Amino acid sequence: MSVAKRILDERPRIASPLEARALIEAVIEALSALSHLVGEETELVRAGRLPEAMTREPRKAELAGIYMRGVEQVKLNAVALARFAPDQVTRLKLAHIGFQALIDTNQLVLATARAVSESIIRELATDAGKPSRAASYGPASTVGAGVFARPNAGPLVVSRRL
Repeated sequence: MSVAKRILDERPRIASPLEARALIEAVIEALSALSHLVGEETELVRAGRLPEAMTREPRKAELAGIYMRGVEQVKLNAVALARFAPDQVTRLKLAHIGFQALIDTNQLVLATARAVSESIIRELATDAGKPSRAASYGPASTVGAGVFARPNAGPLVVSRRL
């Protein structure tokens, strides 16, 4: 990855087929590393291992930055790249399409995890706020003077590991 980062940080002007291939290879290398990391994150979230998935965020941000700089380089040198390495440009486009599909899957998994967690919290809040009268000898009987009791009343515990 250091070669890709170095090439992409230099902001080269493409003047030969060799330079064109080097730039595109650097961008594809950055995209490949980012894709791998996003794929790992997706699987961890899908498995419910959110804290572990969150540890990948700094590296993902770094790789995304490198990739975006590469995309800017490609845009700046689009004419030269199309002239010197049209087959590599096609390869880059296909890699980007594959990455988009991976991002779509990642977003779907994240939205599902968000919806599930919101549903759990909503149910907990509803259950915690629902009073129930203790049953004694009649449907309207109470324990004490209007005291409400919850069956198995106890402290509410929420796991932060979810």
